Amino acid sequence: MLALIGSGEYLPSMEAVDRELIRRLPSPPRVVCLPTAAGTEGAGRIGYWTRLGIEHFTRLGVPVRSLPVIDRAGANDPAFAGAVANTNFVYLSGGHPDYLFQTLNGSLVWKAVLFVMENGGLLAGCSAGAMVLGEILLGIPPRRRMPGFGLLPGAMVIPHFDEFPLWMSTLLRFWAGRGLTTVGIEANTALFVKDGKMEVLGSGGVTVWDRAGKKRHTQGNLPSGPQF
Repeated sequence: MLALIGSGEYLPSMEAVDRELIRRLPSPPRVVCLPTAAGTEGAGRIGYWTRLGIEHFTRLGVPVRSLPVIDRAGANDPAFAGAVANTNFVYLSGGHPDYLFQTLNGSLVWKAVLFVMENGGLLAGCSAGAMVLGEILLGIPPRRRMPGFGLLPGAMVIPHFDEFPLWMSTLLRFWAGRGLTTVGIEANTALFVKDGKMEVLGSGGVTVWDRAGKKRHTQGNLPSGPQF
């Protein structure tokens, strides 16, 4: 199971969505938050995401830990990997998508994340955490194409999609997303993916832009579209 979130992680506006994600877990929830994407932003910012994640899921009444996986050494720490493997809900918060990918790719912690998913658990990513789940992710400058984890093969994920003017999203698709399906996710909204089926959760919409055209979907199952 995957949940790709446009923005709003750990805020009250996402409580209803996260309660629904928790409800869909196959066993009692055990949440771990990874502030990895903020690893270059300093101790204050890392602490902010750590506190916010713990406070959020504590309000929802579920066990939660935040692990300081903020560099490559942490990503290859067997203790952190073991802690991740013993959960069923992994949450990647926002920051720098390229740093997040480079830090986790091929690491013990990432292998533990895949283990969680293989055993029926959920991986949620917000903003940068959502971007890295596609086949490619936007670089700086946007013309640069960089690899993602490919959990949505053939897709480029654009979070904060409601903040982009049409001309900008069109350019992003032209520059980096040629030949791919663009998945634009708005604030306080999640695209939930399970067994090739997609569903929109939350107050906003998800725009799927593929060779067949461009269509915005709101709360509920997507009646058609690419099967990831």
